[in-house]
Amino acid sequence: MPHIEMTSDLPGIRGLMTDHPDTAAPLNALADALLRGPSPLTRGERELIAAYVSERNATRFCADTHGAAAAAQLDGGTGLVEAVLRDPETAPLTPLLRALLHIAAEVQTHAAPVSDDAVAAARAAGATDTHLHDTVLIAAAFCMYNRYVGCLATTLPTEPGYYEEAGRRITTHGYAAAV
Repeated sequence: MPHIEMTSDLPGIRGLMTDHPDTAAPLNALADALLRGPSPLTRGERELIAAYVSERNATRFCADTHGAAAAAQLDGGTGLVEAVLRDPETAPLTPLLRALLHIAAEVQTHAAPVSDDAVAAARAAGATDTHLHDTVLIAAAFCMYNRYVGCLATTLPTEPGYYEEAGRRITTHGYAAAV
């Protein structure tokens, strides 16, 4: 049961955004910029970073929603996303994406500079300043989104296929129309 009164019966962040449109607009704009705007990372790779951070934060709604959006946009689909969430070390990833997930994990773990070793490994795998910037900002933002959803004890969806439909909606329409 959510810690605040909800007039919407929508699960997760969707319910919060429906009930609080004043904060929904900037939060959706940020998600749209981070996950759909210009970047050397594909939209699917950025969704995978969001899902990975959300999984590490034990935020089921966000991990499954962004995992579905990643699966809809990445070769390997759901199998790849599940492999990454289980263990990115053994998942079939490029060295660059694996190195960026290490950076995302460091951001998720502590608010301190990413280690020189993690940055060096990412650079050795081909990361540019923009790869590093985008990865850190996605990871940091999803720590905030995860806390918003989790700390207010939002509900999880009960409908079968909810996450797959959310992944399709996000992939087609983005976040500005996510509510």
